[in-house]
Amino acid sequence: MVWSWIPGNLGLIGQLTRQNAYIGIVSAVVGLVIAVPLGIASARWRWLYPPVLSAANVIYALPSLALFVALIDYTGLSDITVIIPLTLFSLVVILPNVVDGLRSVPDDVRQAATAMGFGPLRRLVQVELPLAAPVIIAGTRVATVSSISLVSVGQLIGVGGLGYLFTDGLDRDFPTEIYVGLILIIVLALACDLLLVLARRLLTPWQRGGPDGDAAAAGLTSPAVRAEPPPRAAPAALHGSTP
Repeated sequence: MVWSWIPGNLGLIGQLTRQNAYIGIVSAVVGLVIAVPLGIASARWRWLYPPVLSAANVIYALPSLALFVALIDYTGLSDITVIIPLTLFSLVVILPNVVDGLRSVPDDVRQAATAMGFGPLRRLVQVELPLAAPVIIAGTRVATVSSISLVSVGQLIGVGGLGYLFTDGLDRDFPTEIYVGLILIIVLALACDLLLVLARRLLTPWQRGGPDGDAAAAGLTSPAVRAEPPPRAAPAALHGSTP
């Protein structure tokens, strides 16, 4: 292995790394933006979830290369040609987590929030989504890592970020390029995964430990519900009894 190749090609390596990160992250973010409202609708209207999930699975079964080729006539050899299929694949991963996360919110928490005067939208934003956030972020982590890895497949049509190092290294019988591309993809995936773990900790501070964190982890409370009077008094008030 001629590792001296690296210092002389730092500009190329940096450019390919940025392109790989951009395509992979944008695909996962757009997939999340689509999956959240679709997952909310599927969790609210249960009859909607089976056909939506079936359609998503059909899309996931399509070969990525076939989608790349089919899009070339419309988007050309651009990043969008790779982003669209990877977004669809991310959607398939994230959507079930959004639905599962929302369905895992305990009914007594919903009832307590409603009794405290939370409307449907406020309850969704301040109670249900925060409690579902760990499950949603778990799916986003898988989707992001997968997208960063699958970007390299786009090199088969000339848009693949670090995948260029794989094909060029193979054509030249120069394994150093292949190893560098492989290592950088792993580093990118780990870095994005770590950022999402930190984002989860910031979005769910009640899960960091302590009595309140333990209660929230058990699904008994959320930041919005904790900010109001104790939820146990709410069901009694609904029945007209005194605390």
